[in-house]
Amino acid sequence: MSAINDTKFQSAVFLLTGIPGLEDVHVWISIPFSLMYVTSILGNSVILFIIKTDPNLHEPMYIFLSMLAITDLGLLISTMPTTMGIFWFNSREISHDACFVQLFFIHSLSCIESALLLSMAFDRFVAICNPLRYASILTPPRIAKMGLVSLIRGVALIFPLPIILKQYRYCQANILSHSYCLNQEVMTMACSDIRVNIIYGFFMTVFSVGLDLLFILLSYVMILKTVLSFTSHAKRLKALNTCVSHVCIVLLSYMPAIGLSVLYRFVKSSSPLLQNVLGNVHLLTPPLMNPIVYSVKTKHIRARIIRVFVK
Repeated sequence: MSAINDTKFQSAVFLLTGIPGLEDVHVWISIPFSLMYVTSILGNSVILFIIKTDPNLHEPMYIFLSMLAITDLGLLISTMPTTMGIFWFNSREISHDACFVQLFFIHSLSCIESALLLSMAFDRFVAICNPLRYASILTPPRIAKMGLVSLIRGVALIFPLPIILKQYRYCQANILSHSYCLNQEVMTMACSDIRVNIIYGFFMTVFSVGLDLLFILLSYVMILKTVLSFTSHAKRLKALNTCVSHVCIVLLSYMPAIGLSVLYRFVKSSSPLLQNVLGNVHLLTPPLMNPIVYSVKTKHIRARIIRVFVK
């Protein structure tokens, strides 16, 4: 009888949310969101075009940056249809299967991006701490293998999540607080025992993003130790300046992600608006800011962009 009741009240869809409390002005809110998406797509596409067409930029640092740009484009494509569908057409319904597919792409691409940020930290570590062996350590085949490992790890770690979620019954409230699906929130909609998802989610976070962040911090500890050993003040500044762009991107990527994770796991009665804002900052800010930061702080990319648009 219980199983029959569960089936009876099981919701067939989830309802996505734009900006809670501001539903009446979603059309106006769509303008800045549209500008963000267009700017992000154009910015990352320009970065890819410039790196591909300029042989001088076929170096490890820029190859990793092009991988990051591809990942950012994937994240934008994963969230844009549902986000803009809500703002433009008030299309809030998403089927369970479509939701699980979307969260798979969002989480796997986020995991891949985290691995790429670690690879970029390793690139800066080798360039500053062992410059004479830079070209022999970061060879094109090795860079390709690092990118492939990042891709395989991201897909393999996230692949079980939609499978686990599909086993649950969803007879609770079906209104999500974002304009896209996230595992942390979807699992709370289930009326089944979600301990497996919680344990696996914790394991996945610790052994992907947690380890990546730890090794990034260790890389910068070693970089600082090496830089402080330089006798020339100008050489110190030059070395640290090559890391500024990467540090900015790491902060932009990890701070909102950590805040969102803490909010879902430890704050039981957090505001849906706060969750919504943090989620948008987490997924939309890095793709928007990555090309801007690297264009402003990296002399070779900045000069190449100026040459392209001044012609």
